[in-house]
Amino acid sequence: MAGAIKISPARAAAFRILCSVAEGAHSDDLLFSLAVTALSDADKNLTMAIVMGVLRWQIALDAQIAALMDRPLQKISNEVMAALRMGLFQLWYLDRIPDHAAISESVELCRAANHAYATGMVNAVLRKLARAGKPAAAARKLVVTAQFLAAEYAHPEWMVARWMKIYGAAATEKVLAADQSAPLSSADCASDEENAAASESATSFFVERAQQPLWPVIDEGSRLIAELAAVGAAKNILDCCAAPGGKTLVLALRQPSVEITAADSNAERLQRMESRLRKFPYAMHVKCVLADAAKLDNSAQYARILCDVPCSGTGTLARNPEIRHRLRAADLSIQAKRQRAILAAALNALEPGGRLIYSTCSLEPEENEQVVETVLGASSGMRLVAASELLQGLVEAAVLTREAFEMLTATAVRGSYLRTLPGVHPCDGFFAAVITKS
Repeated sequence: MAGAIKISPARAAAFRILCSVAEGAHSDDLLFSLAVTALSDADKNLTMAIVMGVLRWQIALDAQIAALMDRPLQKISNEVMAALRMGLFQLWYLDRIPDHAAISESVELCRAANHAYATGMVNAVLRKLARAGKPAAAARKLVVTAQFLAAEYAHPEWMVARWMKIYGAAATEKVLAADQSAPLSSADCASDEENAAASESATSFFVERAQQPLWPVIDEGSRLIAELAAVGAAKNILDCCAAPGGKTLVLALRQPSVEITAADSNAERLQRMESRLRKFPYAMHVKCVLADAAKLDNSAQYARILCDVPCSGTGTLARNPEIRHRLRAADLSIQAKRQRAILAAALNALEPGGRLIYSTCSLEPEENEQVVETVLGASSGMRLVAASELLQGLVEAAVLTREAFEMLTATAVRGSYLRTLPGVHPCDGFFAAVITKS
């Protein structure tokens, strides 16, 4: 088309990713795909900023867009909504982007996606919102409500309300603020090599940042779970929901002479994990197997089991912002059913005197304490071990700093359990329970 505006590589990539996420894809997989890593550094950074920013602030963006529409947003195509959200996010949240670039390229993204009929509407809506400017923050009242925090931090109100009930308003606001910021530490989905340099300046629980050039760079909370599983001698270890393998690498480094089995039920994820592990000389003794953790063969008995189960992921919204748009409260009971099955099967594979770490990256009691208590209530010969005992073991092994131990025992240990919260602790939200078989 003559006179058409050229779409920048970054905006084209961000648009494709946001449209795919709307269809159910995961942003982390797409942001670290070959299509994005092949971009220039500047375009990669802009792509990341737009995708993560739109997903983090989508609820707030949609509220402003909906006020100017004469039909429900649900009736607008994913492509048109992606263009509107991208345009508005750039107008209000990216100071260095000229308004004309944000608006004109959003219009052209609609045209390129075969939605030329919507270009006039997209142009008009974005120009009105640009003239109006970003709304001022609502005035805070003495008593902060879930409705206020949900609007302020672009989270579903039901999610905010339950966190306030569980953790209190102050801690909940810290979690929400952390969710709207870039994660403090690197994620399993990024390459270990690319993340190594960035990790040096990150806040750490641990005595050392990197023992060797190929230390696995993962979230501090994720590493803490793996370090708990690695405490003390063990003749063999099972990582029963292992992919993408970051925790497995910590186990391999800490237990270099121990037989480690890394299992996952997804063949594609298992293959990617095995390829990753083989980059690390110290992980050559890890055996990767395709297995459903809910149907473990208890003919094999393990002295140590890491049971880091699939979950809602509500402790990782800073790096997985789309979860807030997909998760429903009713989903938690479905997740918990599978989690109970995995934990029960894993306990059957635990040898007498062995130790199991049950963990999630969820903030929800249904997936954490309630799962553990239900399964232990139906089991015999099992008991909880105080998480603080293992934290002390990490201090004695010169893995955990004394300052981190004191902070965690004061703020993250609840009874026998360990619970980290984004914003309260320098990591994602993780839960851990330590179980032993007599």
